Amino acid sequence: MKLEILSKNENQEIQKGIISKLRDLINYKNLEPGDKLPSERSLSEKFEVSRSNIREAIQKLEFYGLLNTIPQSGTFLANIGVIAMNGMIEDILRLDEPDFKSLVETRILLELKTARLAALRRTDDDLQLLKQALDAYTLKVESGEDAVQEDLLFHLAIAKASHNTSMNAFMLHITPEIITNFETYHVCDGNQAFLGIQEHRDIFDAIKNKDPKLAKEKMKKHFKVLYQYCYNKNV
Repeated sequence: MKLEILSKNENQEIQKGIISKLRDLINYKNLEPGDKLPSERSLSEKFEVSRSNIREAIQKLEFYGLLNTIPQSGTFLANIGVIAMNGMIEDILRLDEPDFKSLVETRILLELKTARLAALRRTDDDLQLLKQALDAYTLKVESGEDAVQEDLLFHLAIAKASHNTSMNAFMLHITPEIITNFETYHVCDGNQAFLGIQEHRDIFDAIKNKDPKLAKEKMKKHFKVLYQYCYNKNV
């Protein structure tokens, strides 16, 4: 476990170092919005890190809207002034990895909104994907198997049905970390997974019936145990 934590921390420090060097490169070359960055290979050689490290740092800056990567063309500075970009990069460098409680709080806020929007905007195709995810979760739980991933896939399907690309992106961003931590903190115990089947069905029915108020209410009920857990335990 210690080796895994050390490896993760080292990778975070490498990413921060690359982001800091990218900021310095942008300033040194007086790059402006729309200008192209050097290739991954060139940056890898210049900063003496692997191309995968470069790619991860670029993807992080893309997530925050500072860079745009166009397939077959390269990576370009977003339409943001240099002063604002420098300030945002400084904020990113100061960011710590979110703890589990922070991730869950963020997820709950997003889920309440996406459930409401999904009820308003869902299509028949969205409904089909939701039903498939619900059935997969139900099958795993009734078979006595771990269903954490199926649970989250159901919620990601709701985010997709909201047709809000930003919310969908945030859900995709925080989901892997939540999956990693679920078993660590033993959030879902025994009977809770079976209760989740009915709660998922209630959310699905509200979205199917295009009832945004009920969808939000059922989602809030679904997260009640998790919310209480986070505030009653030191996680």
